[in-house]
Amino acid sequence: MAGPLTDDRGIFDCSRHIPPGTGEHLRYLHDRGVTHFKVPLSWEQLLPSGSSSRPQESAVVCYRALLAQLNEVGLKPLMILHGSSVPDNLRSRHGSWDNQEVMQMFMQYAEFAFGEFGEQADVWLTLSDLEELRPEEMKNVLLIHAYTHARYQQLFPNRDGGLSVGISGSKFQTIADTGLLDNIDFLSAKIPYDCSAGSPSTEALDKILNVDKPILFYELNLIGCRPYQFLSDSRVMNALRNGNQQVLGFDMVDLLGPDDEIPKSLKVPNRLRLTKYNPQGSSCTACETRESSDPANTARDDFLNESFPAGFQWATSSESFKVEGGWKEGGKGETIWDRFGHDNNVYMNQTADLACDSYHKVDYDVYLLRGLQVNTHQFSISWARVLPSGHSSSISEEGVLYYDKLIDALIESGILPVVTLYHWDLPQVLQDSGGWTNDSIVEVFKNYADFCFSRFGDRVKTWNTFSSPWVVSHAGYGTGEHAPGVKDYVVASYQVTHNILKSHAEAWHVYNDKYRTKQEGKVGIALNSDWAEPKDPTKPEDVAAANLYLQMMLGWFAHPIFVDGDYPAALKTQIEDKTAACVAPPAVLPVFTAKEKERIRGTADFFGLNHYTSRLVTNRDGGCSPGPEGVGNLQTSVDPSWPSTASDWIFSAPWGLRRLLKYISAEYMMVKKVPVYVTGNGMPTESTGDTLNDTSRVEYMRSYINEALKAKLRDGVDVQRFTVQSLMDGFEGKQGYSERFGLHHVNFDDPDRPRTPKQSAYSYSEIIQQNGFKPARDGVSNAPQWQTFRRSSPLPPSEVPSKAKVVWEKFSHQSKFQRQLYHYGTFPQGFRWGVSSSAYQIEGGWNTDGKGPSVWDQFTQKPGSVPGNPTGDVACDSYNRLDEDLYMLRALQVTSYRFSLSWSRIFPDGQRPSLNQKGVDFYNRLIDGLLAYNITPMVTLYHWDLPQALQDLGGWENVKMIDIFNDYCDFCFATFGDRVKLWITINQPHTIAWSGYGLGEIPPRVKKPGVAPYTVAHNLIKAHAKAYHTYNDKYRKSQGGLVSLALSADWAEPVDAGVRREVQAADRALQFHLGWFAHPIFKNGDYPDAMKWQVGNKSELQGLPDSRLPTFTEEEKRFIRGTADMFCVNHYTTKIISHVTARLGSQSYQYDQDLSEAEEKDSPSTAISEQRAVAWGLRRLLNWIKEEYGDPDIYITENGVATEAAKTTVDDTDRVYYFKTYIDEALKAQNLDGVKVRGYTATSLMDSFEWLNGYKVGFGLHHVDFTNPNRPRTPKRSAHFYRNVIQDNGFPLPDDEKVLYGLFPVGFNWSSASSSYQIEGSWRADGKGLSIWDQFAHTPLRVDSSDDGDVACDSYNKIREDVEVLKKLKVTHYRFSISWPRVLPDGTDGHVNKAGLDYYHRLVDALIAAHIEPQVTLYHWDLPLALQRVGGWENETIVQRFRDYADVLFSRLGKKVKFWITLNEPYIVANLGYGYGTFAPGIIGKQYIAAHNLIKAHAEAWHLYNDKYRPTQKGLISITINSDWAEPQNPYKQEDWDAVERYLQFLIGWFAHPVFIGDYPELMKTIVRRRSLAAGLLKSRLPEFTAEEISRIKGTHDYFGLNHYTTVLSYPVDLGNQQDYEGDRGTGTSHDRTWIGSGSFWLKITPFGFRRLLKFIKDEYSNPPVYVTENGISERGAVDLNDIHRRHYYETYINQAMKAVVLDGVDLRGYTAWSLMDNFEWAAGFSERFGLFFVNRSDPNFPRIPKMSSSVFASIITCNGFPDPALGPHECLNPAPEATTTIPAVTGSSATTMHPDVEPGMVDFFGLRLSSEDAGVALYVTFSLLLASVIAVFVVAFHLWNAKKTGQRKSMDLFKMQRM
Repeated sequence: MAGPLTDDRGIFDCSRHIPPGTGEHLRYLHDRGVTHFKVPLSWEQLLPSGSSSRPQESAVVCYRALLAQLNEVGLKPLMILHGSSVPDNLRSRHGSWDNQEVMQMFMQYAEFAFGEFGEQADVWLTLSDLEELRPEEMKNVLLIHAYTHARYQQLFPNRDGGLSVGISGSKFQTIADTGLLDNIDFLSAKIPYDCSAGSPSTEALDKILNVDKPILFYELNLIGCRPYQFLSDSRVMNALRNGNQQVLGFDMVDLLGPDDEIPKSLKVPNRLRLTKYNPQGSSCTACETRESSDPANTARDDFLNESFPAGFQWATSSESFKVEGGWKEGGKGETIWDRFGHDNNVYMNQTADLACDSYHKVDYDVYLLRGLQVNTHQFSISWARVLPSGHSSSISEEGVLYYDKLIDALIESGILPVVTLYHWDLPQVLQDSGGWTNDSIVEVFKNYADFCFSRFGDRVKTWNTFSSPWVVSHAGYGTGEHAPGVKDYVVASYQVTHNILKSHAEAWHVYNDKYRTKQEGKVGIALNSDWAEPKDPTKPEDVAAANLYLQMMLGWFAHPIFVDGDYPAALKTQIEDKTAACVAPPAVLPVFTAKEKERIRGTADFFGLNHYTSRLVTNRDGGCSPGPEGVGNLQTSVDPSWPSTASDWIFSAPWGLRRLLKYISAEYMMVKKVPVYVTGNGMPTESTGDTLNDTSRVEYMRSYINEALKAKLRDGVDVQRFTVQSLMDGFEGKQGYSERFGLHHVNFDDPDRPRTPKQSAYSYSEIIQQNGFKPARDGVSNAPQWQTFRRSSPLPPSEVPSKAKVVWEKFSHQSKFQRQLYHYGTFPQGFRWGVSSSAYQIEGGWNTDGKGPSVWDQFTQKPGSVPGNPTGDVACDSYNRLDEDLYMLRALQVTSYRFSLSWSRIFPDGQRPSLNQKGVDFYNRLIDGLLAYNITPMVTLYHWDLPQALQDLGGWENVKMIDIFNDYCDFCFATFGDRVKLWITINQPHTIAWSGYGLGEIPPRVKKPGVAPYTVAHNLIKAHAKAYHTYNDKYRKSQGGLVSLALSADWAEPVDAGVRREVQAADRALQFHLGWFAHPIFKNGDYPDAMKWQVGNKSELQGLPDSRLPTFTEEEKRFIRGTADMFCVNHYTTKIISHVTARLGSQSYQYDQDLSEAEEKDSPSTAISEQRAVAWGLRRLLNWIKEEYGDPDIYITENGVATEAAKTTVDDTDRVYYFKTYIDEALKAQNLDGVKVRGYTATSLMDSFEWLNGYKVGFGLHHVDFTNPNRPRTPKRSAHFYRNVIQDNGFPLPDDEKVLYGLFPVGFNWSSASSSYQIEGSWRADGKGLSIWDQFAHTPLRVDSSDDGDVACDSYNKIREDVEVLKKLKVTHYRFSISWPRVLPDGTDGHVNKAGLDYYHRLVDALIAAHIEPQVTLYHWDLPLALQRVGGWENETIVQRFRDYADVLFSRLGKKVKFWITLNEPYIVANLGYGYGTFAPGIIGKQYIAAHNLIKAHAEAWHLYNDKYRPTQKGLISITINSDWAEPQNPYKQEDWDAVERYLQFLIGWFAHPVFIGDYPELMKTIVRRRSLAAGLLKSRLPEFTAEEISRIKGTHDYFGLNHYTTVLSYPVDLGNQQDYEGDRGTGTSHDRTWIGSGSFWLKITPFGFRRLLKFIKDEYSNPPVYVTENGISERGAVDLNDIHRRHYYETYINQAMKAVVLDGVDLRGYTAWSLMDNFEWAAGFSERFGLFFVNRSDPNFPRIPKMSSSVFASIITCNGFPDPALGPHECLNPAPEATTTIPAVTGSSATTMHPDVEPGMVDFFGLRLSSEDAGVALYVTFSLLLASVIAVFVVAFHLWNAKKTGQRKSMDLFKMQRM
């Protein structure tokens, strides 16, 4: 090699790129007859340090690129390892050839070169210039050569070509005497042929021609000769023609002259003709790029099977408006594409409102990226989402948080985020001011970029300022085809480009000046361009037109940035010429100032290229038409042979990309050399048809990527990234959803927007895996080593019942609250997270590639065996879709994958002689694929699919199966064990024995329930043991794996854990199921005594001479005992066990157990009958295994739940709850109980053939469409949930669950509450009138247990008692309601009942005397019956009646009452009382009318107080509104978020909006009106307020009164044309299963919702003062004064209230606990109890007895919050005296139900018959309350003193977050 490619020593120089013309010259050489090309390698460049472990990768890539070019054109390389002397850098450190270290380094170098380039070259020289060495160096060099020759022969035996060394002819004999000729495969000679003296000198030639070796004239120097003279030399001619003398070839450099041709007679194909190349440097212009690029050139389309350099970036892309949806979520501003779509400018009037719903699906999208294996993802930020007005003064924090979440998720998954600042979706408010035509946008964009850099730049290191700005200028402001739809190609289009370029430059300078030093990122721009090919390359005018096309498309933006800061001269000249020729200019090109040019030039750190297609360009006069073709005098077309796509502008011409990249490299890298990123490349397919099998995209993508590879390797273009557009189908602008660019299919008809990989996704993943197109080298992947678990000594046999009965003693008496309390924490590091499958269920290929039939093949192929006759013949087709399965596993990021081997795929007839190598190859590929992604294979040897040939021999009833199985295992251990370290011999032997050979339900369908199961189990146990010993003896030492078997077990819960024989029955159930196999293996080698006893006795009673249960010999016991390295358990459900005396007449394993099983009825059912989701059973099972089997390492090898395939596809909420609860129970066992849980395996990876259920149910984390031959796999919601659990390694404590320590503001109001009808009683006393609840409660079937409020808590007669308990609580306020009919018996102010009014005077006075301020509710649902009889709240006259009633109370009590509530929960009054009819007065369907009048009545009462009484009484008055908080049932779905909004607006907004804003929520009005009119009504069913009423109602509040109890999950429900509130609201509700329940079906403990609701009120209603006027929890059933659930409720809810105050800035002024005492709970009667005090209604004195929660609440009040323990002990936390500190836990068995008679162990406590334990609790609480009262006096004094002392101390200093 010579010229620019070599240094002055003639060594190929790989420090520079291969010149652009190299390829053409190589083709020229090939066409001239050259066959080989010398490639002198640079030892120094390849291994700069001398070490082969640290090569210079760029040099390796460079040589590979050259070799690829050679091979492409048909030239073979002749590789020269080195010249002669040791390289300078090595010689200076290590010396010369006489140094042994140098010799060793050269041998390593040779080995390295053979490894890197040996596959591409088969002719080698070790050294080319041996004659240059000194004699003392020659010996060592010849030794090195000999070694290298021997090594070459080892690596490449029987290969053509060979290895030699370069020998000069003049020194040939000297070197030949050393014995060198023995260590060469051919003679490589360097000879001169000197004709200068006339006759040529031939001495050297003669010597060489006499050697008996093939000869290569490696270097031929013609001196004074013409080539024909040498070729005509008779000796040469004779040598060439001599069959005994093999001349391999000649150096051609001196033989190829411009006028000389090689004689045809000498063009022998198998001879080497060598050349070296001295290319001339030249610049690569557009014309030069097209040289030798005739489209008909076949070399153009050659495929290059090579790889990109290491570190190449593989990316996908998405764009905000195309995928995000959420168009108005989180305060997002409107964009031009929002407006464009809503104005019906898009195909079929489609919009991007929802798109792919990516705004809610970050986890879903990143999941796809992990599956693809991309290392980079490019996405754009929606300007209007982060800055709704476009200006940095309007920041949407929710929008910012969305991008924070996306960026963090990418980085956490090892994916680099590449962010585009602007991809076409301009905020509409900016467009309203001119958009990109307005010069002011430059500064606005600069500020936007500044904001993004500052907010995200710590994590984002690559920025595109703009993507495809040409499209914005051309289609957005030129043709008007895109948003914003401006049609002005004369002025606007060019002005837009002008401003975009200046905006880009300003953004770049902002980053460069402010952020680059710290953030170290790159900023560039992504420009789009077609390739332009002259239609007729022989016509200069077409060539010029094509060049102008590129300048007008690409150069329009690239030239200012990458060249000189200005538009291309060709573009400017063309426009000037057109302007001069036309009356009206077709284009107005703005002019940059000198300063602007300087500002723009060089503002890119990379060149981003979006490229999709090419154009044929021809010259044509465009006249004076605007636009590129008119202005450019050109016309574009496409070649009819180019494949088309779904887009009318994209045609596949992949070679255009390579040419465009070369053009960019030459045209735009002269000023500043920057890398090139392909930032967008892709093609659309149709939205219909076979959308998943997108073969056209696969071909397009592979071809275009290959062209980028050629540009990189052959042309030296610095391409560093390739981005496939796009990650998934999306909204494609004007084409809407009719064109699909995605690698993943998105079902836009499904609100879940499921994403399913297309075939192109799998193809792209394969390309990424190979880093191009060179197949990865085969090799064995490394597998992790495992430390073997070995038992040192056997365990004793189990007792009857076993000692593990302590598990029932520990757990069975837990309360429901204790069971449900969620545990937060993580598993130990190294915990193994897996998923599972089995061969028959997923593989398919039942008779493919030599597989033999299994028992399941025969079973399912017989009609009627399985309902619907499904089979596993194809199943998930995993045998043919391995890459698709690996995709899912990568995306999940599991650490292990449990799968089974198909015995009959490996041994078709079950035995070794029938070995099927293709089956073995399949599992090798699977195992290697797993290890490549660091996924540990957990291999099950036998998962039920016995080869049919073995069943024909008797199957597992045949004792020979033990040896047959062992031989099969032996083969598998030997074949796969170098990589497999976790082995499971047999899966669920219990199922095989009982279901297969007892019940006969599954293959082989043997029905021998009394004997066969025991025989089969006996053989299975021995087979397992033998396989274990085979592994232990033959393989463990070298392979280091673990072996066990997977046992199934339901948990067995006794029907009554307090009854001994029921506990024994439960223990027996476990011994018969789990112990049957575990006891022999993990304990003493024999069956459990309970089992032996039962079966033996039953057999004897049945008259049998021996037990039906076989026996093990002592030798067998020793052999079996300890044959498991870990305990693997499959678990799904729990059964309730009862002792029974089973049948004796029928011999059966089932009847041998003497027990019955039942479902746990309180737990959710599943798609499989008798398999309820009973999560708490798993914890108990794990504890039982720990106790029973000596605390082994436990792997949960199967756990999952079935859902109905027809009903559940991807939104599998039930499965999410199942995993959420079951995994948490495993976590409890690990963290709280010390069980050694080492791994968890979710069942299953994907929906599959579910045995007897076929495809009716699915267990999968991925949905499989079994109706589609492609068997597409789509991740379900549970897949994302499980992946997050894996990522978190459990359930870390969320912020919502952390305690905030600190105090509420001074003056915070603490209250408890009641209401008149619920507590007062005396329903007919002292002139009280009847209320609607009096009538309702006395109506049959209206109230639970026919309860009523006639007496209630008798508070009408117990003011003193009620005030006393309030004093004990230390509340500052007491909320109660006034009974309207007690004061105004007929509801009007015509008659005031003095006795009734006096009662309230006395109550208020007593409260004030106790320093408790009254909070009075005017109306708490007990409307006077007289008013109801004239229509109640339906009658508008009630507004005045309510005002009159309020007037009476304000005038009589207002001097003493300073806190008024007009209405309590008007929603309940309207909806339950007048809508559903479940509350008084029981009216149906009139809720809107009732609500309308309630709101107006409130407003009138407020105005009355405000106008007439406030000036003198100075009180507060408002309304109390109740509301749940709502979360989406599926937070990944927009429609669930929409349901949340409807739920809240139809609940809290129904009443709060009119009062705080002035009218009903707009959403509510719109929906009700639309549905009403659609039903044929003339107007909305929702009444309308007049303008006067709106003004009257708005602002009628002094605070926001809030009643809150719980949170719901909301989801959409379509009730069709149902014309009522529920139909209008269109939402359903549910609850998370992990939420702790209460005594009310609707009330779950969800403290986090309390804080969120308070924050919602702050944001929605302008941060009003808030008083929580009710909050509490119920219980029902047995009385338990130790109400730990209520304590938990108050502690967590009140702490959330504190967070709302401190962290969210909510103006919360007070908190009220509901309720003071147990009372009449409306339609639930007395069955639900909310009280802090229990009221013993069986005692005529109705004593108020404190519960534990009252003490807790009093303590919180006394402390005014939660003092920080880190600040030292606080007075309010002083413990009670020792004598009362022991509070026994009152559990289910010791809790009592009320009975009239005294029972043993019961005491009388204030008239209540309580257990002594409960009485102790009550006494302790009572004493605690008294103590709290005393302490409070000191605390108040202390606070007053401290407040004065600390004055200005900031309240935030008092708080910090900490775990409970």
